Amino acid sequence: MFSGIIEHIGHVENVTPREQALVTRIATGLPDLELGESIAVNGVCLTVAAFDPSGWADFYISSETLDRTALNRLKPGTRVNLERATTPATRLSGHIVQGHVDGVGRLAFVEDVGESHKIRISLPKDLRRYIVEKGSIALDGISLTINAIGPLGPDSFDIELMIIPHTWSHTGLGGLTIEDPINVEVDVLGKYIESLLQYGGRS
Repeated sequence: MFSGIIEHIGHVENVTPREQALVTRIATGLPDLELGESIAVNGVCLTVAAFDPSGWADFYISSETLDRTALNRLKPGTRVNLERATTPATRLSGHIVQGHVDGVGRLAFVEDVGESHKIRISLPKDLRRYIVEKGSIALDGISLTINAIGPLGPDSFDIELMIIPHTWSHTGLGGLTIEDPINVEVDVLGKYIESLLQYGGRS
């Protein structure tokens, strides 16, 4: 479980193709990793498969994860958002983030607003039912607030967000360009409510 508050920016050192999978080595800047612990990499929950006290860690990325996320765009030098799993004493400054990506969106628009940045993200149509104005969403693992929702198109729709200077400079958002893919995780509470309404019967 994560909170969507990015702790570190890591850098991809190398990407090694495997049969229907990838192994990526990331310079995490974290000297106290543990074998098998969960790390959110651009919002995707991955397992530390190997590590060194100098701070690098290897992550195995399965075909399922490659098919459902934007991690297939990783290459040497790519900056990635990193968050370690929460503890019972962690302040939940963002929202409940599982690290289970629901879809891949794309950066559609960026506009400077003073020192902040207004952005629009194009999302897959089937995520619309989980999106509410002023609700929470995780983009590449970053807990953000939705400011506005655009009309529903044949395949997609846009959401608008305002990114403060700290988030722009301390995450990978500032390095994205138009049409870059972004991992999207909607608020899990909406999915639970949908399931209860559909399968919970009458009380």
